[in-house]
Amino acid sequence: LTRHRRITVVIDLTPVRDDTAPARLLDMVEGRSKHAFKTWLAARPQEWRANVEVVAMDGFTGFKTATTEELPDATPVLDPFHVVRLAGDALDRTRQRVQQDTLGHRGHAGDPLYGVRRTLHTGASFLTEKQTARLDAVFAVEEHVEVEATWGIYQRIVAAYREPDKKKAKEMMRSVIDSVSSGVPAMLAEIRRLGRTLKQRAADVLAF
Repeated sequence: LTRHRRITVVIDLTPVRDDTAPARLLDMVEGRSKHAFKTWLAARPQEWRANVEVVAMDGFTGFKTATTEELPDATPVLDPFHVVRLAGDALDRTRQRVQQDTLGHRGHAGDPLYGVRRTLHTGASFLTEKQTARLDAVFAVEEHVEVEATWGIYQRIVAAYREPDKKKAKEMMRSVIDSVSSGVPAMLAEIRRLGRTLKQRAADVLAF
């Protein structure tokens, strides 16, 4: 379930879960509000609604509320793609802010932080020696410590989703949420913002 412009796209992920076929498009609903999704759900047959076990969604709280009201027995889950995207957005904003603070302009070719903007989003276990060396050089600069801290949180979230042991993965994710939910220095504004979101939606994140 995701919002695109002013359209709510509803997809059946059952075939993916059962490993029988690709996901199946159910509908494209005009609007991206709680009302739009709630109205669509209310129009489904009661038997259909009773059989819905899980609703995966992005971070829009309207979807969560509509799900809770119309599908009270279903488990809402914040989709991993969107959780990683939230962390990635925090990483990008931190990099851009530090870039502006240290060099006084947006990223240009040749700027160290700008040069690793894509590498920062690569999972740590997939980094080449060259990429690792470039990141080490960037993180060695004292003024880049906030980028390194945010990168660390991003990597921990990615690692939790890649962990095959679901119990261990849940512990890893819970640890990340706890660490960003309180006690984060004020200068790490992007992590604090991410922490507020993850704390608010912790149950939906961990449900995965």
